[in-house]
Amino acid sequence: MNFLIKLIISTLAVIITAALLPGVEVQNDSVLIAIVVAAVLAFLNSILKPIMIILTIPITVVTLGLFLLVINAGIIMLTDKLVDGFSVRSFWWALLFSIVLSIVNSILTNIGRTNRQY
Repeated sequence: MNFLIKLIISTLAVIITAALLPGVEVQNDSVLIAIVVAAVLAFLNSILKPIMIILTIPITVVTLGLFLLVINAGIIMLTDKLVDGFSVRSFWWALLFSIVLSIVNSILTNIGRTNRQY
């Protein structure tokens, strides 16, 4: 159940972020495509991201953790290649998408937490 709630929140975050950024597009504003994007991002973040972090520890330390943003953008670019109907124009749009998506996801998660407490 917890996974479904996180997936719904991530789906909403993908839809909102794609609506905010002109360089990112969810084809026809499809909810189904946004669900697939959220699921693929969750899968890649749980499997691929830890491997990439371990492999890039030296450069991550040298850049004081800023290289993690590059890893996030790379995962979004990979999601663009894997999911038909989701497109990101460039690496820079992917980088901005990852930042805005994290912020929107955090806001939506906090809204959900405050509503469950009462």
